[in-house]
Amino acid sequence: MIVHPTSPALRLFEPSDLDQPVVRDLAGWVADYLLRPHRDLGRKGPVCPYAQGSLHRGRLLVNVVEGTPTTAAELAFAIRPYRDWFLQLAPPGSTDAAYTTILNAFPQLTDYAIVDEAQRALQRLFVRDGLMVGEFHDGPPDKPGLWNPDWRPLRSPVPLLAIRHMVATDLPFLVQSPDLVSVHRGLFGGAP
Repeated sequence: MIVHPTSPALRLFEPSDLDQPVVRDLAGWVADYLLRPHRDLGRKGPVCPYAQGSLHRGRLLVNVVEGTPTTAAELAFAIRPYRDWFLQLAPPGSTDAAYTTILNAFPQLTDYAIVDEAQRALQRLFVRDGLMVGEFHDGPPDKPGLWNPDWRPLRSPVPLLAIRHMVATDLPFLVQSPDLVSVHRGLFGGAP
C-alpha cells in the first residue's frame, strides 16, 4: 500500500495487496478480462493494450472508497484528491506516465447512474490536464467500443472511475465536445 506523503488518509493499494477483497476482485478482472482478447473487441490483442505494462511496472493502483456515495457530486468529491495525487505520481512525460492508472473503486455502490453522471461532470476538469476519467460498472455503461460500436466494453465487477493519462487514440471519446477535442489536438496535434 502507498500512503500519500502529506495526507495520510489518502492511500492506494497495489496489485500485490491481495488481502484486500476489492483489490483481489479487480486483479482477477484485469487478468481475466483486460489482459485477454475478446471476440467482440473488433481488433486483435487484449481489451486494454496498457494493462499488462501497468501490472509489469507496478503502476496499476486501487483506491477503495468506503461507504456509499448517494450523489454524483459526492462520488466526484471522493476522487478529486486522487486526481492531484495522480499528477504527482505520474507527471506528464515521465517514464511510466502512460502505464499509471488509479482505479477508484466503489464496492458498496449499486446506483450505476451516479458513476456515469460523475464521469461526465469530471471529464472537463480531467481532460484540461491531459487526463482521462473513465466509468466502469456491471451495467455496463452505454458507450460503444472503439472498434465495434455494438459492444459495450466498460464492464467491471466493481463500480469504478479510472484515472489515466490521455493517449492519442482517445480522440473518439472526446468528439462530443469541441473544446475537449481542442485540448486533445493541443497535446497530440492531428493524431487520431
